[in-house]
Amino acid sequence: QVQLVESGGGSVQAGGSLTLSCAASGYAGSIYCMGWFRQAPGKEREGVAVIDDDGYTVYADSVKGRFATSKDNAKKTLYLQMNGLKPEDTYTYFCAAITSRPPIGVPCSLANILRAVRRGRGTQVTVSS
Repeated sequence: QVQLVESGGGSVQAGGSLTLSCAASGYAGSIYCMGWFRQAPGKEREGVAVIDDDGYTVYADSVKGRFATSKDNAKKTLYLQMNGLKPEDTYTYFCAAITSRPPIGVPCSLANILRAVRRGRGTQVTVSS
């Protein structure tokens, strides 16, 4: 079963940048879909970005134009480049994976990445004004 470990979180000022990484291990094949969601106490969990094994990406409207996700298949690592950070981007960010394509798995989407069973433990991002 795939294990996911996030890194790269931290504290930045508004307008700054951070790059999150998610290292995948324990899975021999290609992972169909990987993505990011974020969660904070008192806030609704939000799907941020997904990328499938064809490189097709989808972003939440709240981060479109500021965040970009990519992956290095050789390193089995997913990235989230976050630019123009705002205080409202303060969340714990989680990496998640859907290992198999439909019909075995579910389609690669922001909604489905929120429900993915395979997820990391999260990394905190704090943006100060």
